[in-house]
Amino acid sequence: MKRSELFTKTSKTVPAGEVSRNAQLLIRAGYVHKEMAGAYDYLPLGLKVIEKIKTVVREEMNAVGGQELAMTALQPKELWEKTNRWDDAVVDNWFKTKLTNGVELGVGLTHEEPITMAVGKYVKSYKDLPINVYQIGTKFRNELRAKSGVLRGREFIMKDMYSFARNKEEHMRVYEEIAEAYFKVYERLGLGDVVFRTKADGGIFTKEFSDEYQALCEVGEDTIYLDRAKKLAVNKEVMNDENLKVFGLKREDLEEVKAIEVGNIFHLETKYPDALDVYYTDEDGKQKQIIMGCYGIGVSRLMGAIVEIFADDKGIVWPEQVAPFKYYLVGIGEAGEKAAAEIYEKNKADVMWDDREVRPGEKFADGELLGMPYRIVVSDKTLADGKVELTKRASGETEVLTLAELYSKLAQ
Repeated sequence: MKRSELFTKTSKTVPAGEVSRNAQLLIRAGYVHKEMAGAYDYLPLGLKVIEKIKTVVREEMNAVGGQELAMTALQPKELWEKTNRWDDAVVDNWFKTKLTNGVELGVGLTHEEPITMAVGKYVKSYKDLPINVYQIGTKFRNELRAKSGVLRGREFIMKDMYSFARNKEEHMRVYEEIAEAYFKVYERLGLGDVVFRTKADGGIFTKEFSDEYQALCEVGEDTIYLDRAKKLAVNKEVMNDENLKVFGLKREDLEEVKAIEVGNIFHLETKYPDALDVYYTDEDGKQKQIIMGCYGIGVSRLMGAIVEIFADDKGIVWPEQVAPFKYYLVGIGEAGEKAAAEIYEKNKADVMWDDREVRPGEKFADGELLGMPYRIVVSDKTLADGKVELTKRASGETEVLTLAELYSKLAQ
């Protein structure tokens, strides 16, 4: 992409009233546009990041047998009444609306009920299980607080997977396979060293403990107690001696840290299939209960978490796996601009070329704010020696390469 063709512009001004760093930087860099508190548009560069995160999540969910589908956002009141989750006293962050004929609807905040009903149409026999189904789509939650940018939205993008198994043993096998797949997702997104499986309260979803995936970050909303050696943590909300014994942890081995929740998985037991009369028939023709699990990853939340964790005082620093482009290309001088044009034409997929008629300093500042992993500088001065400069955004380390060496790197 050429910068001159991108309709969005960067800004030096911090958005008024925006207190979170992720939102400040994403707005200034033109990745998102704020519609209202807790609701953001994803602009061309921001959408590229979102789609790359989706691709990683999708590939790892497919690898553990996930089948992708898409559920409706509009949900019938009657369905949720069957599981006692329509009442605001039970679930207090619904968005609800009425049709002109008076019929009440909810706007999807989670999908346990509708996915159970849909699967129940097709699962009849033990031969039909286990099943893992998932979707990547928009969720709506009436959050009381929406001041954390894309980390906590009223409208946000999420992957939610649901597993259906014949018994507890089968469920636990599936659950642990998906739990490991989550670590593969975070590793591929550049977060492998900072994300820890964390025991937490099940909230509105389950009476059992949930497993959160928490990314260490000083501005995180959660306080967790971490055993680095075991790569296991406990959320402050369930931190007590009795629970530590259950988890096999010792208080003296734990350190208190701040973190951002970037995923959460639950044991749902038989709650939803039982409430909705969804069962299967075993080998002997007897009706049996179905064991469910739920597995969520906040796609837009991951985008914000990556910004919070890796950004520096100059701007965003994207890991290579999620960056909209791998290289930010700057030409300086007549020969430098001509060479930059040639580099761009041969590598359009991976390169954003700042072809604007502005000062080099402005191009450099924008490149740092936008956060592409590498900056290529081609100038009259370096070309006089047949060389170009390649700078790594995260570390600032610069390599001086021949054009042939640069083309070799780009080809990789």
